[in-house]
Amino acid sequence: MSEIFLDTETTGLSYKDGHKIVEIACVETKDLIPTNNVFHKLINPKRNVPEAAFKVHGFSEKFLSEKETFDRIADEFLSFIKGKKLIIHNANFDLEFLNGELGAIKKNLIDKILVIDSLEVARNKFPGASNSLDALCKRFNIDLSRRSKHNALLDCELLREVYINLLDAKEPRFNLSSAEQEPSKSNNEEKIYNKKVLKISEAELKGHEGFLKSELKKNFY
Repeated sequence: MSEIFLDTETTGLSYKDGHKIVEIACVETKDLIPTNNVFHKLINPKRNVPEAAFKVHGFSEKFLSEKETFDRIADEFLSFIKGKKLIIHNANFDLEFLNGELGAIKKNLIDKILVIDSLEVARNKFPGASNSLDALCKRFNIDLSRRSKHNALLDCELLREVYINLLDAKEPRFNLSSAEQEPSKSNNEEKIYNKKVLKISEAELKGHEGFLKSELKKNFY
């Protein structure tokens, strides 16, 4: 099954307070293995970007003013995620903004039944611990050196690594029904076994038959 790791960046903490999305990223995987299909858009929020938000993601109002507005990218976004499981960290935050933006332009909303909240998965696995994306990356020794600012696309990539660790699925899962599945190798070396066929001579065969007859007489008669 295909999954989408999804993340957004915004101008603030609540859509109800008039804040908007400034970045959406979606990374598609198949059984948690990247397919190289990516949806990534920077968005003009048509409002100012508070200093606090700028410090988080680094997108200024002037920079974003040259980007497309949400209504221009909504159909492409919905087409990309259609029929796929969505994996989002702290999903309630992203869904409030996404469904707020979608509802404002009378588009179909994202159904929560399609969403896995990795924050809830982490809280169940590590109750009482800090389960932010940063904290989980540190717990699983995932490299955060590229994350000087919040970036939705990078966060999707980090979330995939975190989610694999949360599931204890550290090795990629392969579809064994695939005709292109490669045989496994040990220590990256392919072991080759040669089969040698031995032919028995007629004299050896007769001798073996005689041995069997004598042994059968001894043991059973």
